[in-house]
Amino acid sequence: MKEFKNAVELLTLCTEKNLPISEIMRQREIILGETTAEDVDARMARVLEIMKDAAFSPVKKPVKSMGGLIGGEAKKLSLHQTSGKSICGNLLDDAITYAMATLETNASMGLIVASPTAGSAGIVPGLLLAVQKHYHFSDEQIQQALFNAGAIGYLAMRNATVAGAVGGCQAETGIAAAMAASAATELLGGTSKQCTYAASTVLMNMLGLVCDPVGGLVEYPCQNRNAAGVANALVAAEMALAGITQLIPLDEMINVMYTVGKKLPAELRETALGGCATAPSACKSCHMCS
Repeated sequence: MKEFKNAVELLTLCTEKNLPISEIMRQREIILGETTAEDVDARMARVLEIMKDAAFSPVKKPVKSMGGLIGGEAKKLSLHQTSGKSICGNLLDDAITYAMATLETNASMGLIVASPTAGSAGIVPGLLLAVQKHYHFSDEQIQQALFNAGAIGYLAMRNATVAGAVGGCQAETGIAAAMAASAATELLGGTSKQCTYAASTVLMNMLGLVCDPVGGLVEYPCQNRNAAGVANALVAAEMALAGITQLIPLDEMINVMYTVGKKLPAELRETALGGCATAPSACKSCHMCS
């Protein structure tokens, strides 16, 4: 199978092989990794296992972060949902809860899957695990969808960045949400083209988001932005599945995101020297400047 370097080439392969994005990416892993299908599938099964534990454990047993800025938020969301007072709907409620829980796991030195980074690790599992719960997909189907997410992440890493220090939070939670939106779109019956529309929509909606972690820690506002990112991904998938197209294709949107990210001042690219990190209340809470 030919290598793909951008979304146009990826979609061409999907058409030529009559395969979804997920299977194109899965076969790429087998061929370029010079390994077997069984090994690739086993590794992805392990990825899903880690994602589940990171997303579910803090809901049952809240954990405090190493920096002390977050901990227990996922449990609060879960209790709010079961109280019957939720306004988001059960699927989005679960997605937000799992996303925030994963960040609690990460910030307490637990095991997570960087998807594509630790600071954005809640978005892909948050959405896919919620979709699995409400649409009763098997683990094997979710594992396949993760290959789709991986393809979008690969395109971003090859042609732009997923590092907050380079492109701001739009490059971390933005790409993570694009990955989640594309994977969910395929999982729910969307075409490969619709997957790229969903990913492009997300990047458009999160364009310009800065990276400003309080105290330089991957805790706050990172956890909140994972919640916002998973909601954005769900909106984008819904739009794509409804047949809404995008004027700006994914390749161009990735380039736009990268260009905007490089124009962000250093203070807004993970240095904790601007944005939320410099708010008086944030400085008082983190004790890093005293």
